[in-house]
Amino acid sequence: MTFDEGQGYAVLATLAAPLLAALILVFIPGTQKMAVRYVAAFFGAVMLGLSIYVFVAYQVDGEQIQMSLKWVWVENTAFLGKDGIVLNLAVDGISAPMALLTGVVAFAGTITSWKINYRNKDFFILYFILLAGVYGTFFSFDLFFWFFFYELAVMPLYLLIGVWGSTRKEYGAMKLTLMLVGGSVLIWIGIFAVFNEANLGTFDMQRLFAAGNDGTLSPTFQKVFFPMFVVGCGVLAALWPFHTWSPDGHMSAPTAVSMVHAGVLMKLGAFGIIRLGIQMLPVGAEFWMPGLMVLGVTGAVYGATAALTQRDFKLISGYSSVSHMGYVLMGLATMNQIGITGAVLQMFSHGVMTALVFLMIGALYDQAHTRDMKDFGGIAKVMPMWVVFYAIAGLANVGLPGLSGFTAEFHIFVGTFQTYPVFGALAIFAAALAATYMLRMFSMVFFGPFNPRWKDLKDLTPLEAMAGALLIASIVVMGVWWAPFTDRIGTTVAALPGVVG
Repeated sequence: MTFDEGQGYAVLATLAAPLLAALILVFIPGTQKMAVRYVAAFFGAVMLGLSIYVFVAYQVDGEQIQMSLKWVWVENTAFLGKDGIVLNLAVDGISAPMALLTGVVAFAGTITSWKINYRNKDFFILYFILLAGVYGTFFSFDLFFWFFFYELAVMPLYLLIGVWGSTRKEYGAMKLTLMLVGGSVLIWIGIFAVFNEANLGTFDMQRLFAAGNDGTLSPTFQKVFFPMFVVGCGVLAALWPFHTWSPDGHMSAPTAVSMVHAGVLMKLGAFGIIRLGIQMLPVGAEFWMPGLMVLGVTGAVYGATAALTQRDFKLISGYSSVSHMGYVLMGLATMNQIGITGAVLQMFSHGVMTALVFLMIGALYDQAHTRDMKDFGGIAKVMPMWVVFYAIAGLANVGLPGLSGFTAEFHIFVGTFQTYPVFGALAIFAAALAATYMLRMFSMVFFGPFNPRWKDLKDLTPLEAMAGALLIASIVVMGVWWAPFTDRIGTTVAALPGVVG
């Protein structure tokens, strides 16, 4: 096992923390619910601290890939060379902010889940296994382990939604699982095709990146298999028309799972398009990106239009996520530096913003047991803090300057107008629709005549307020201080093959 100047320990510790949490929880009796909660909260805080460290420790003026750790797992078999299959963990300028996003959302979801009483031990074990898969996917530079961690992040969703969810939870869990497994099959086929075509006897992603750029992976091969990675990963990124699992999954999931699902897991799909598509198959990316732009802008407009017609809070947010992930795909499809930088910024911004939205929806639903907007009115009279937190999330959603949504969307829109002006105009139209459905919800739920049915509603609990404050801090910091994010992301984006400066 080799480390990069000792900092590889930080990456290893970040990945190991949720696995250690799950292992410790296995030995705690299920009847000791408070002990389970304290252990979960402790490791949630550890993950947040380690994620912040990884983000801050990434040196903008250093090597592209830092904090590396390598441990050889399989080598010198009939088909593998000395590089074989290696637990190759590291951080670049894109994975560093994604690690920070994971830590923020994971801790917020952990303390929010203190309210779970039914089999909370089992819930947290699955929750931490999922988070280990997320970290592993962001940190892996070995294609075999990348896919292993990707699946580790996705599989616990079935039980987390099917057991602890609500509102057609079995249907939502099954539909989500089947569609994501279908996408994973395409990714798996693509991985073995790349391994065979490169004929290097290794899954090392850096060597495969080089193979994609030096002609070892032929242009024809890249054009044929690039769509497999885009569609396979795009299913998780709510790529239209493969998005239909997303609103149903969001509607059925418990609060913390909705937060992690929309806040982090959907970003794995877009991250996979960068890693397996743009970096590994650059010729295929150049050929197919106009098609991805069409699908991205269609998803952005469709998601915003669908959200405008919904009455259920979670369905509004679910379709809104489809729309905002459409922006991410548009940014990637620009193949210019500002557009792809905006896409990664949007991944972070949408992650913290939508986690805050689902936190607020859960806080209301736990008391009201309904998510129909028409049942409410004048909620600001009894839940003022809830209204303020939700309003901040909504304003970030529509791109208010000073909040993270503006930072991300500004970059995406500029990058899109540089390459596809017509699609840039359609993206602005989708943003206008977002403002419409958010303001419609504000007027119906927050203000207007008070519905006396809700006179006994309580405002946010201390834990909910703490989680919300952490997410709001992330939204504001990114909105007013771009440099720590754009500097890190830009260093890696500038080095992507085929990207125009």
